[in-house]
Amino acid sequence: MLKNLKLATGLALASAALAMPALAQDVEEAVPALNSGDTAWMLTSTVLVLFMILPGLALFYGGLVRAKNVLSILMQCLMVSAVIMIVWVTYGYSLAFTEGSFNTFVGGFDKVFLSGVTADSLSGSIPEYVFIAFQMTFACITPALIVGAFAERIKFSAVVLFSILWATFIYFPMAHMVWGGDGALIYDWGALDFAGGTVVHINAGVAGLVGAYMLGKRTGYGKDNMAPHSLPLTFIGASMLWVGWYGFNAGSAAAADSVAGLAMINTFTATAGAVVAWGVVESVARGKASVLGAASGVVAGLVAVTPAAGAVGPIGAIVLGAVASVFCYFFVAVVKAKFGYDDSADVFGVHGIGGIVGAIGTGIFASASLGGIGYEDGITMGGQVWIQIKSVIVTLLWTGIGSAILFKIVDLIVGLRVSVEAEREGLDLSSHGETAYH
Repeated sequence: MLKNLKLATGLALASAALAMPALAQDVEEAVPALNSGDTAWMLTSTVLVLFMILPGLALFYGGLVRAKNVLSILMQCLMVSAVIMIVWVTYGYSLAFTEGSFNTFVGGFDKVFLSGVTADSLSGSIPEYVFIAFQMTFACITPALIVGAFAERIKFSAVVLFSILWATFIYFPMAHMVWGGDGALIYDWGALDFAGGTVVHINAGVAGLVGAYMLGKRTGYGKDNMAPHSLPLTFIGASMLWVGWYGFNAGSAAAADSVAGLAMINTFTATAGAVVAWGVVESVARGKASVLGAASGVVAGLVAVTPAAGAVGPIGAIVLGAVASVFCYFFVAVVKAKFGYDDSADVFGVHGIGGIVGAIGTGIFASASLGGIGYEDGITMGGQVWIQIKSVIVTLLWTGIGSAILFKIVDLIVGLRVSVEAEREGLDLSSHGETAYH
């Protein structure tokens, strides 16, 4: 009996010894490790998102304004991006992606000036510096989107000051609420926002609408010719946005994996659906499909699929893009005229409305029965849609009220609007002392 017990004990110890390397290997594999393929993709995605802004967005907006203001909008996109890059690494990343005393709404100051981040720090399977740079491009493009709403009449100093304040008090908290992890408000609800339908597009679109109202209409609006001065520039810009958007959407997978592949094909199909839908609606309503309409359809589709890119199927993405495009057209062609606001580049009509339709539509088309990835256990389509609606409402209130306050503060400090004389002369000359066309 004792001999058998000793034998059994010896066999157990031998088995444990043999299992040790396997256990050690499992533990070792559980530790985050740098993945060169993921890193390469995220480096590429980061540059693609920058390409969306410079030159993509800048040229898109540059073609939409009059010739005397093209340099001003290019300068605003460039300077806003540069300023926000500095703000981001100073304290923005910390407020968006760390925990703080008010973690439900905003992060803390643990990584101010990127404290504690080194070349060896990881965020998942990529260097933390790469993750910081990727998210930095999102922080740059969002306030840059806003400037299109009140182009051709705002002071350059007001654009810069507003962008810094808006990023600090509106964007960084929204990014934290949606992407900040456990304890953050919208994240804990389980809202689906893969690449920024709420954080970027609704956020920017509503801020643009508020700014357009608070600055007032351009001098001569409704009387003077306000037509875009260069549709080829706008077309080129829209095309660059589409190309860069693959970094925006597929890059939000934070890895070179199947989710990135899903986001990539959805970015193709949703945009295609939106372009076709805009062309059809415009042909019915106006009798002709325009290049400007097609370019607007590109952006509408890209905006709509942004929150949905990693959650819906390619066919659902077509429908989502098409539906969003129809809504965007209606707001651009009908609602804006009815309410009389001067949204110069239709930031609210395309980004705001496209973002709202995309965010809510994600809750529908994520259903496995419609080709999506399905819902979390216990969540129905109706439940997910309600979560999406709540996230939209929070975004509308946060950016709507907050932006109005910040515009007022900027107006008190430096003033919002250029003089009538400067506006008539054109911001290129009056604000920057140069002109693109002689």
